[in-house]
Amino acid sequence: MVDTRVSVRQVEHTILMLRGHRVILDTDLALLYGVEVRVLNQAVARNAARFPSDFMFQLTEQEYRSLRSQTVILKKGRGFHRKYRPLAFTEQGVAMLSSVLRSDRAVLVNVEIMRAFVRLRQMLASHVDLARKVEALEKRYDTVVSQR
Repeated sequence: MVDTRVSVRQVEHTILMLRGHRVILDTDLALLYGVEVRVLNQAVARNAARFPSDFMFQLTEQEYRSLRSQTVILKKGRGFHRKYRPLAFTEQGVAMLSSVLRSDRAVLVNVEIMRAFVRLRQMLASHVDLARKVEALEKRYDTVVSQR
C-alpha cells in the first residue's frame, strides 16, 4: 500500500508569497493531491466561477521567469517546459479545490494545507508580537539611557 499522508511541513515548503498573498502553485498542489497538473487545471477551468481573482491567479511572465530561475535548472529540448504559466492559489482557492477535486485524498490533503496556512499565520503573528516587545524594550532602554 502506498503512503498517501501529507505533512504540514511538506505543505509549508510549498507556500510562496506572491503579490502580497500566500499562495501555492498548481504544480505543487497537483503533487500533493496526487494528480497531474493538467487534471487539476481542467477541474479548475470547468469550475471557473468558483475561482475569482482573490482565490486564484495566473502568474505573469516575469513572475514565472523569476520563480523558474530560482528553482529549476532548465533542460533543453521540446516537451520539458510548461505550455502555460502556472496558476497560484490563495488559501481560499485551495479550500475551494476540495470541492472540485472529489477524492478522499483531496480532502485529507486540504486538511493539512489548511493547518499549514494556520500555522504560518500563527508564526507571523508571534513574530509581530515579538517585534513589538523588542521595540518596547528598546524604547524603555532609550528612555533610561537619555535620563542618565
